[in-house]
Amino acid sequence: MITLKGENIYLRALEPEDLEFVYAVENDESIWNVSNTQTPYSRFLIRQYLENAHQDIYEAKQLRLVICRNDNFSAIGLIDLFDYDPRNNRAGIGILIQDNENRGQGVGSEALQLLINYAFTHLNLHQLYANIDAENEISLKLFTTFGFQLIGTKKQWNLVNAVYKDESLYQLLR
Repeated sequence: MITLKGENIYLRALEPEDLEFVYAVENDESIWNVSNTQTPYSRFLIRQYLENAHQDIYEAKQLRLVICRNDNFSAIGLIDLFDYDPRNNRAGIGILIQDNENRGQGVGSEALQLLINYAFTHLNLHQLYANIDAENEISLKLFTTFGFQLIGTKKQWNLVNAVYKDESLYQLLR
């Protein structure tokens, strides 16, 4: 099991007990534009997903970790490496803090720092990239704080509430 510990939070592998948390996150329509989700997920599908969460990043091409608080061990978010490409030593990275009361407290920064360090030191990645809604100022600030640089804008890339929105591509090279 992967556990990455920080000062206030830790990242851990998905567990079967995360069913309701993942179900709530995946079915929260207010954040579907962040994850490009278009339809609800059933508990059955999420249970199947969790049963296969034991696959390592080389099999699944993805690593999804739960963000938990050190003090009460509660799950408050998810952070992912996705589209893992071992040949070119790169992966996409995404983060989601579920509830507003857990945002703006440095949790996302700490989680992102832990996963960046893991990706560069343990997975020996050369680069990470993030696809961010060009209007998502909080995410833009978070990723640029860690040195991610804007390398392009995909114009009118995502249709959100009948409006096409630009998506920015950010990259961090080791």
